[in-house]
Amino acid sequence: MTDALWKLDAVGQADLVCKGIVSAKELLDAAIARIAQLDPAIHAIASTDFEKAQQQAERTPNGALFGVPFLIKDLLPYPGLPCQMGSRLFRGHVPSEDSDYTRKLSASGLNTIGKSTTSELGLLGSTETLLHGITHNPWNLALSATGSSGGSAAAVASGMVPIAHANDGGGSIRIPASACGLFGLKPSRGRFAKTGVAMAYDLLSEGCLSRSVRDSALFLSLTEADAPQLGPKLGFVRSPIDRPLRIGFYDQTLMGHSPIPVVAQALQRVVSLCQSLGHTLIPMEPPQVHGEALSRGFFAIAGFGMTQLAAMMTPLLGRPPGPDELEPFTLELAAWFSSLPESTLPQVFADLDAAGLVMRAYLDRVDVVLCPTMPILPPPLGTLDPTLDRQTLIQRTELLAGYTPIHSISGVPAMSVPLEQSPDGVPIGMHFAASIGEEARLLQLAYQLEQAAPWAQRWPTLASA
Repeated sequence: MTDALWKLDAVGQADLVCKGIVSAKELLDAAIARIAQLDPAIHAIASTDFEKAQQQAERTPNGALFGVPFLIKDLLPYPGLPCQMGSRLFRGHVPSEDSDYTRKLSASGLNTIGKSTTSELGLLGSTETLLHGITHNPWNLALSATGSSGGSAAAVASGMVPIAHANDGGGSIRIPASACGLFGLKPSRGRFAKTGVAMAYDLLSEGCLSRSVRDSALFLSLTEADAPQLGPKLGFVRSPIDRPLRIGFYDQTLMGHSPIPVVAQALQRVVSLCQSLGHTLIPMEPPQVHGEALSRGFFAIAGFGMTQLAAMMTPLLGRPPGPDELEPFTLELAAWFSSLPESTLPQVFADLDAAGLVMRAYLDRVDVVLCPTMPILPPPLGTLDPTLDRQTLIQRTELLAGYTPIHSISGVPAMSVPLEQSPDGVPIGMHFAASIGEEARLLQLAYQLEQAAPWAQRWPTLASA
């Protein structure tokens, strides 16, 4: 039994523990063995605390996912574990503070065994850092696991853990889900408990990466906040959709790029799949928002955050952070923002607010909107190397994240579903979004798609070796 535990999803592992068939310690030992076997090649793990995890495994069972090994993305502070945020600036930093979100994670019964790798401060869409090195895609070690939740995606895709925390401010749940053949749901703004992490503009959603729809649905219910503006709590959404939907679809990115042929063909197959399930598919023009303005706004907000970080750390270091602490892209981004006029941020906020209104109205025209998650396949490692110049990295990011940022801006729920693969077996995710607060509709559609086109037995060769 223990040899096959890694093939089970989180709900399946927790069920074995609940029934007394497997102990939480056996789950932990199996995860530790998988990490020892696979992480030297993948580099998905930022830090571990197996001793604390052993203590957790020996406690009285409590929580719906008791004993299930779990990783937290190294952007989220978790008491007692390093929070280095992919940056040498925070090397060895161990926070003690808790939050509503981490308290819910603890109450779920998940056994947090460590942190997963991320790009420096979550800025880039590939998990390649000067602190931890390169995180590889388990489906092809020459490709990026993308980011910024690349470590979580690579760990789940390879079977090190069945589920891992991730967050998303422009695609960082959905893009790694697509790149690594996983299910990834970005919840609505306000759906999840507070983490204590703040941004200048509210873009960030907390969630997870999983192999099954039910894992993400249960995880959302366990981390859900009271959000009267979104209606009653969702709870654990468990069943497929029981009615036909009006699904709009489009293929052009916010920057006007068309998907490469293999992705365009995959989209057409998913359109046909949805039609075969009884849904009405409606061709739509892409959302009418100004992609260049949104890209500039995203990076201006990030640059502002970097200037604030530098100001905070300068008294502690006795000097501004430099190339020994921050990557070239991070430093260049801060310098670029510092050169902008004071009116930049108010204009950026106004532009994002306007784009959010457009997107929410767009989604209200149908039940669900479908597009690819990425217009390309996962890029080769080095494409988003943080030592490249800022303009190159921004242009490449605009291509990679051509579809996903507008959903973060508008605060709506969206998901990447691992429905397709390229002829040589590289995952291709399909992206579905709905009006704000409609996570249940998306999850129910995902259950239906999971039944119609199962992906559970699709594993990277590396994972099965």
